Amino acid sequence: MKHNDKKQYTRVLTIAGSDSGGGAGIQADLKAISANGCYGMSVITALTAQNTVTVSAIHPVPVDFVRQQMEAVLGDIGTDGVKIGMLFSPELITVVGEQLKKYPVTNVVLDPVMVATSGDKLVEDDAIAALKNVLIPRADLITPNLPEASVLLGRSINSAGELEDAAVELSELGCSNVLIKGGHLENGECDDLLYLAGEKRSVSFPVKRIETENTHGTGCTLSSAIASALAKGLAMEDAVAAGKKYITGAILSGAKYKIGSGHGPVDHFYNFF
Repeated sequence: MKHNDKKQYTRVLTIAGSDSGGGAGIQADLKAISANGCYGMSVITALTAQNTVTVSAIHPVPVDFVRQQMEAVLGDIGTDGVKIGMLFSPELITVVGEQLKKYPVTNVVLDPVMVATSGDKLVEDDAIAALKNVLIPRADLITPNLPEASVLLGRSINSAGELEDAAVELSELGCSNVLIKGGHLENGECDDLLYLAGEKRSVSFPVKRIETENTHGTGCTLSSAIASALAKGLAMEDAVAAGKKYITGAILSGAKYKIGSGHGPVDHFYNFF
């Protein structure tokens, strides 16, 4: 078989922290990318000692080593899509931004992980400014939840009625597509809202709340699934719909399992076994 006749993988790179418990971060990303039919690669920005109950320690990866990982992957393999997760320092954000500029990278999905489920801020304040200035304008889609959208805008968003204004305002930071996840809304409402700035149009994705403790890593999993769909050539609205369908199935299936004594993971491979 000639080299030119060989099949090609659809490649997706995740840039995020490692979760030793396997439910979130790099581990969730690689599972979601694989389950969505793509070839997963990783650049690890931090190591965490983590399980279903707590993050007991975070060990940052030196910024220069993050750069070396990106150069190694993008310089040889390349990628058709990128998912970016937790970046805790402005130096790290700057290096990731520089590398994304250096290589011809498309389909960038940024999940601005800044607030833990407990409400604790996970990143330094000056990292939030760097995220706004360096990476959000470089992304094709950002996927904040309500606490993250609130941090980015510097004001709290509490009701479904405020979602659209917030999404429009976030798009003015330079990213033309914004998916605000409404899971933190009160009153059982949890619809997600996608704003497509290029078309000045919003799309609501209704979600039925699923009663389960196993929600660890849902944001990582969703953003990786959307990045995979974009990498495969789907249009933005279709890619988000595909990602939403996948995460809903993974949460429903994962609800049947008991793992650890806290918030367990979703079932990434529910379509397979």
